[in-house]
Amino acid sequence: MMRTAVTEALGIDLPIFAFSHCRDVVVEASRAGGMGILGAAWMTPEELEVSLKWIDEHVEGKPYGVDVVFPGTFAALEDERDPDQILPAEHRKFVKNLLDEAGIAPLPEDDAKEFMREHAGKMKMTPRDSERSLEIALKHPGVKFVVGAMGVPPKHVVDRIHSHGIKVGALVGSVDHARKQQEAGVDILVGQGSEAGGHVGKVSSMVLWPQLVDAVAPMPVLAAGGIGRGRQMLAAMALGAAGIWCGSIWLGSRESELSDIMKDRLFASKSEDAIVSKALTGKSCRILKSAYTEAWDKGVHPDPLTFPLQSILAGEPMRRAERSRNLDYWTYAVGQIVGDMKSETSVRQIFAEILGEYVDSMEHLQNLLDD
Repeated sequence: MMRTAVTEALGIDLPIFAFSHCRDVVVEASRAGGMGILGAAWMTPEELEVSLKWIDEHVEGKPYGVDVVFPGTFAALEDERDPDQILPAEHRKFVKNLLDEAGIAPLPEDDAKEFMREHAGKMKMTPRDSERSLEIALKHPGVKFVVGAMGVPPKHVVDRIHSHGIKVGALVGSVDHARKQQEAGVDILVGQGSEAGGHVGKVSSMVLWPQLVDAVAPMPVLAAGGIGRGRQMLAAMALGAAGIWCGSIWLGSRESELSDIMKDRLFASKSEDAIVSKALTGKSCRILKSAYTEAWDKGVHPDPLTFPLQSILAGEPMRRAERSRNLDYWTYAVGQIVGDMKSETSVRQIFAEILGEYVDSMEHLQNLLDD
């Protein structure tokens, strides 16, 4: 057991937060003494309800959290419109030709239309969609932490969460972002350095974490971005963090939602292969380098679309690559810690390895002082 401001506030034993889109990871992390955080983005309301109910039934009464996207900018989309109407023909032709020329089989026409209609529905991220997800989460008593990403949650949203006795968190990548979240009434910040997977800022973790700790004190700051080992956790705590927030490291676990060939692709990757690109979402996003990202990043393609249109556009090529098992044209949000991910293990084992290395590193530092 470790005692920090966040363990006290959230009723957990270890200040280790596991962000995942997979409910199995969430459950195992909370049962291990940390806190699993379910990524609710890209889930339909029905899928979110099913996942939260399943977590309630398996988490053994342990607290867990939900991550909801509150985008600062988004493309307003009409729900009834098909992807063919939403996406510019030039962009659709670009990605189709790219995969056709690589010999990647197209989806059957009916399957493609059904998949894209469903995919577009999940990608349409508006404030209304976010608040709908939030209301579902608030119905589940095990949810003790709601974290907002990609924007500042409106005051009425923060007040609504607080009215349920739930703590509010927010991901930030700069001191300016942190102060805006602090003004909005957020309780805990997740300081995400540029090494992280997904949407990132420009400041590295070693610089960002102490800046945030100093800027928003006494508000607790969780350290995110490039963390998957005990030595990194110790560094974060030494820089003033109240805990760590990890995402990429769970992708290689046996509980992860990724298929075996996807995991193998991650295990074969180096840290340099986790690049920042707008190819997947239209925003600066750290993702795995592939032929798909390189085609967009050459500068001869159409400009990426506004979020979430670019995410909708990427749906069919990603599905085609997965079905064809040609992962040269597949990508996924992952941080630079991917270079340390070499083989499949379990969430519990990852927890044990982080804690074991944390203790060993602490002893190493103590020995330096003793000498």
